[in-house]
Amino acid sequence: MTFIVVPNGGADLSTRSFEISYRRLKAAAIVLILAVLLWVGMAASWWYVAAQAARVPGLKRQVSLLEGERQRVVQLAEALAHLEQQYEQVRAMLGADQQPIDASGLWLPPAGRARGNEAPADSVRASLPTSWPLTQRGFVTREHLGRVRGQHPGLDIAVAEGSYIRAAGSGTVVEAGEDTIYGRFVRIRHNEGYESMYAHASHLFVGPEEAVERHEVIALTGNTGRSTAPHLHFEIRKDGEPIDPREMVRIPDS
Repeated sequence: MTFIVVPNGGADLSTRSFEISYRRLKAAAIVLILAVLLWVGMAASWWYVAAQAARVPGLKRQVSLLEGERQRVVQLAEALAHLEQQYEQVRAMLGADQQPIDASGLWLPPAGRARGNEAPADSVRASLPTSWPLTQRGFVTREHLGRVRGQHPGLDIAVAEGSYIRAAGSGTVVEAGEDTIYGRFVRIRHNEGYESMYAHASHLFVGPEEAVERHEVIALTGNTGRSTAPHLHFEIRKDGEPIDPREMVRIPDS
């Protein structure tokens, strides 16, 4: 093929001609088509990359949200573990997993016969309030005023409701009744000017002037009176003054 170039003006009006063979023309056409296809492919890939790049901010937001959710899950797991630990502590406080202690020395309340009003025939030492007042170890939640600030004249011992309360020593019941602070309570007089008191009971088995033996069950633990949870309030008094029960009674080993 011959291409003739004819000038449209100017000083040089001579024509020029170019000859191109059909083989070269076909080669040029193929190159042009390949170039167009390459451009189309590049344009398509650019649009794809641009579309993916446009998703990046949204993906970052989703990643941020998922990271926040993961942190909340971790916090919830920690809170759950803490609650489980507190639950186990509460179970231990209430004696849910504890076995009765010194059950062989337990005196159950008499049934079907009248009590005598005489003091038990026992030694002076046995009449002192030196025994643990429960058949469970329990958990001391509040100490005597000699160990902590305040006006708390005894020990608060957390234990499951309905547990046996037993006399810390032989003696005679001075009071057995109920008031707004102690709820249902029992007060026992022992030798040498000692008295012991057991408060917040759910049920009483003894009455005034009745004689009780060491370890005899005198009541069941409860939540009566000014109380926020089942426990036993245990006091020991010497000549009318409260003393720390730990001076007389040893807390059983767990």
